[in-house]
Amino acid sequence: MSGNSPLRSFLTAQVADQRAPYLVYFAMISAACLALSQLGSYLVNTHIPLGSSVQISPVLHFTHIRNLGGVFGLAQGQGWIFAVFSVVLIGALVWYLLRGRQVRVYEFLCFGFIAGGGLSNVLDRLLYGSVIDFIDVRGIPFWHYIFNTADTFVHIGLWPMLFIGLLWHRD
Repeated sequence: MSGNSPLRSFLTAQVADQRAPYLVYFAMISAACLALSQLGSYLVNTHIPLGSSVQISPVLHFTHIRNLGGVFGLAQGQGWIFAVFSVVLIGALVWYLLRGRQVRVYEFLCFGFIAGGGLSNVLDRLLYGSVIDFIDVRGIPFWHYIFNTADTFVHIGLWPMLFIGLLWHRD
């Protein structure tokens, strides 16, 4: 990608001397993602019996399952490992945003989604003993995963960060 658009310039700008407003954006995004994800977990837990499915459309169902492990259902029964890893990772992420020398605007924004989603999955484990997954997209070949809004927020933060980091910001 050539050229330097205003959006690209804004997102890749360093914020070493102006962290405070971007920390507020990070906190607001994290809190919103955490709240929305927890609302989803609560509503599914209280309105859809475990193992049941509600058809939203031919492609989308809400299917209440519990993930006692990690990503893609790995290491079932070892969810505590993923919770500890998530807390350590989010702590390191916050430290980086507070102390990093060349932190960019996009990192505050993207990490907000990642932290909010990650914290929601940790909170699910604390409140419910497992992560509540329910978004069941059907009709995609070789796709049999059920996930939640927290996972979606992690991806909303991760993919733009990779795109910007690999294509726009290479230093």
